[in-house]
Amino acid sequence: MAHFAQIIDGKVVRVIVVHNNDAPTEKKGKAFIASLGLGGEWVQTSYNNNPIEGASRKKYAGIGDTWNGTVFVAPQPFPSWSLDENYDWQPPTPYPSDGGVYRWDEAEGDWATIELGD
Repeated sequence: MAHFAQIIDGKVVRVIVVHNNDAPTEKKGKAFIASLGLGGEWVQTSYNNNPIEGASRKKYAGIGDTWNGTVFVAPQPFPSWSLDENYDWQPPTPYPSDGGVYRWDEAEGDWATIELGD
């Protein structure tokens, strides 16, 4: 099955499934979707992250993701996080590597320890 994301103002608003017979290529899939009366911009996405038209789309499109014309980008998790060159969101300080369990505390701008109960 082929999956297509509807893009409005650069955001993914829905994802639909199209049978491979109707979408052997992205172009033919878009034409099929248009023949159903579903207008707007549609971009193929891959559930298995397979390349489409020879290029990776980074991730499977989810509602709320941004389409930048090349890849799908997840929503920014916190205002202080920034997008790196691989289109992954990075915190201002790396996740601690001491084996503890942490959550991001935006008010403090750092990782806070999660105390696990018995």
